[in-house]
Amino acid sequence: MKLGQATIKDIAKALNVSASTVSRALKDYPGISNETKKKVKELAEHLNYRPNAVALSLRKSKSNTIGVIIPEVVHFFFSTVISGIEEVAFANGYNVVLCQTNEKFARELSSIETMLDNQIDGLLISYSKETEDFNHFQKLIDLNFPIVFFDRVPEIPNTVNVIVNDFQGAYDATKHLIDQGYKNFAHLAGPKNLTISKKRMEGYKEALEDHKIDINPEWMFHCPEGSKEESIRIIKTLYQKGGELPDAIFASNDIAAAGAMVALKDLGYQIPAQVGVVGFSNWQFCSMIDPPLSTIAQPGFKMGEIATSLLLTCIAEKDTSNKEGKTVILDTELLIRQSSQK
Repeated sequence: MKLGQATIKDIAKALNVSASTVSRALKDYPGISNETKKKVKELAEHLNYRPNAVALSLRKSKSNTIGVIIPEVVHFFFSTVISGIEEVAFANGYNVVLCQTNEKFARELSSIETMLDNQIDGLLISYSKETEDFNHFQKLIDLNFPIVFFDRVPEIPNTVNVIVNDFQGAYDATKHLIDQGYKNFAHLAGPKNLTISKKRMEGYKEALEDHKIDINPEWMFHCPEGSKEESIRIIKTLYQKGGELPDAIFASNDIAAAGAMVALKDLGYQIPAQVGVVGFSNWQFCSMIDPPLSTIAQPGFKMGEIATSLLLTCIAEKDTSNKEGKTVILDTELLIRQSSQK
């Protein structure tokens, strides 16, 4: 059954009660027994019932609105993706409704409900770093609701996705540090549950392995907070231990890389003479800090354009069932600046 296809009459018929009884039970009106309310609500949930205006498949025309759910609007990469989304959406007569989760799973669930309640025709999603259960996405897919994932892709079969080549970007960043003559490598990784974190770590490891450089597990750190303060704390703790220390740091995002640079400067290290640093994403600040940060640029605008085009294609297809998934992989670019160039 497609999203919102069930009606109050369907529920009433299945339970052999009147439509008015179902309506009052769903609204918790007095005079309806708790047992009846329980049966009505359970069946409504089972039949994917959504009230009134949100009975999506019952509407006679599309809303010409798509929803976009992202972790953070302030993130430079996501802001460029949004620009690409709007460019294609507006050119095709669609409006865009945007929600940010602030990296919270609960807000992600709430945002999806808000989107559906506003009768969107399809959904573009980059999920939060707290999200480890993908059932809410699977339910939409099972209901043939048009949905395209970008950047952060859930481990669900037959999804439509647009990503960058995180593995190759990380490989290129690490190889660049190797080519500059650095010998000991540390990695500031992203949250463990994100595929992009895993791919970037894999690229980092393979570059070291290909060049016969030992991987030190004690110099690999997950950064679940994703804040500058977190990476400052990690790097200061590491370098204050003494002994053999990394002379190169690859961070899975620019915020972590910037934090590492702050910590190194506070401890008296010279960048890049003593320690080289490379980030990932190419935030605007990368070229403005001292020294300017080498990083991996992601084609955010292009990602937004392609993801939106794919979503509009899904919306145009009346029957999206039994369709195979599709993943578009975009190339990254290594931008070499003074933080890593000896």
